[in-house]
Amino acid sequence: MSVQTGTRVRLAELLRQPLTLLALFVLPPVVIEVYGVAAGSFPQLPTSASEPATLGRLTGAVFAVAFLAALVGLFQIVSARDGDRRLAIAGLAPTTLLATRLATTLLVGIGGAVVALLTISLRVDVAAPAIAAGALVLAGSIYGLLGIVVGAVLPRELDGSLVLVFLADFDTVVSSGLVPVAGSVSLPVVGEVTVTDVAPLAHPHELFRTAVLDGTLADGHLVAALGWVAALLAVAVLAYTHSTGAGWSA
Repeated sequence: MSVQTGTRVRLAELLRQPLTLLALFVLPPVVIEVYGVAAGSFPQLPTSASEPATLGRLTGAVFAVAFLAALVGLFQIVSARDGDRRLAIAGLAPTTLLATRLATTLLVGIGGAVVALLTISLRVDVAAPAIAAGALVLAGSIYGLLGIVVGAVLPRELDGSLVLVFLADFDTVVSSGLVPVAGSVSLPVVGEVTVTDVAPLAHPHELFRTAVLDGTLADGHLVAALGWVAALLAVAVLAYTHSTGAGWSA
């Protein structure tokens, strides 16, 4: 089975599930508006010229795309765990199986990013749509990989979902800037590292914010976001091949 064929099969499976389509088209707009309304009750931040409601909607867009991709990544691994093990035993390379999961998760993340960006554009003038879309895809890629890792380590949908909810909520609070989060540590080579620096969504969030509001590319955050993708991809390959090839489970 080729990666293209496997991806096509996975997408067909998702498209046959009405709840998946509903989540893709409904979750981002609902989350964006809920975040916008909630943040609109906050006072104006002295460090930002943007309205809290606008910042809330931007945060909601990043969260919605990331969490949607994370759930797709998680459920793909958990629901097909036994089947993937049998295919691996039959001789199909686990990396090929994983590639189909990654491709499917990426495509869902792209779809969620398009929906989220269209929703944002109804409320906010997007200065750099291409960069903004890329930032959302990065957020989806990071959490899609995280969902795959969690699914390989915790092969139960409820447990994995709870872990992802906790991680995504905490990450969003730290990354959004709506709630000041203090705390830093000095490392020998890296230097001063804050809590925000190690939050996976902080970098896509900043990329998205600057793209929408300023029309610029935050270069340093792009490198950091790609670093998260590379690191999580390596962990996902190790966790997935170990769980399918060696029969390891939590």
